[in-house]
Amino acid sequence: MRRLESKVAVVTGAAGGLGSAAALRLAQEGAHVVAVDLAGPAAARVAESLPGPATWVEADVSAEAGVDRYMTAALDRFGRVDLHHLNAGIPGPLGRIPDLVAADFDRVMAVNVRGVFLGLRAAFRQYSDQGGTGAIVVTASIGSLRGSADLLPYQTSKHAVLGLVHGAAVYGGPLGIRVNAVAPGIVPTELFAAMPDAAPDAAGGRNDMAHRASTTPLRRAGTAAEIAAVVAFLLSDDAGYITGEVVSADGGASVVSIVRPSGGAGAWDPHRHDTVFYGKEPGT
Repeated sequence: MRRLESKVAVVTGAAGGLGSAAALRLAQEGAHVVAVDLAGPAAARVAESLPGPATWVEADVSAEAGVDRYMTAALDRFGRVDLHHLNAGIPGPLGRIPDLVAADFDRVMAVNVRGVFLGLRAAFRQYSDQGGTGAIVVTASIGSLRGSADLLPYQTSKHAVLGLVHGAAVYGGPLGIRVNAVAPGIVPTELFAAMPDAAPDAAGGRNDMAHRASTTPLRRAGTAAEIAAVVAFLLSDDAGYITGEVVSADGGASVVSIVRPSGGAGAWDPHRHDTVFYGKEPGT
């Protein structure tokens, strides 16, 4: 499919698992890709591997200067920007609420929320300058819709992202600019596996996401390519009447009732979990 033929697409966080998969899918569908990441050499490798015109930019999406840098690079190379995939994000600490450090919380909010705000603002400004329309897809998360005892800064940031998406969609609608989000569930990537406090898996590694995903209705984790397919759809004209939407791509995890056996009730030992996470049984 070549739904995005000759469209220019900016992808932030393009060096990561989800970002690189999205960059590849958009390129396969005909887009000219601007791969943006704080890790410049990794962004370069992604751009050089794509099957179509591409460039790369090393930029901090949480800084106005960084956003200006990637927009300028896109315009210098391709002359316009039609599509934005605001994907860059960091997980932040997995610690318990009493142990969290304010500076860590602020950093997550800077990248995951301020970075999306700055990207949205730049997109709207550029569409105005071009005198045209466009589409934007933001990477949200299952953490945008649910809560857990850890990852509080990340969850907070991803809840905030939905506010940005909804507000931008309402503003952009009359201008012909669509803004949507994809909310991935468990997709094993290095984003969480590389964290020093990530939970060990059965093999002694640091990524237990595949095991966690075994109780979703689809009984498996997702892949970065599956998330990229949703991004490509939302950016394409096939989604021309969709805006302000949050598309969950989570194997059905967000629709499960945990109090029913069909939702995986009993798959976890709460006593073992509580002892590990809290250091003792709560209430003892």
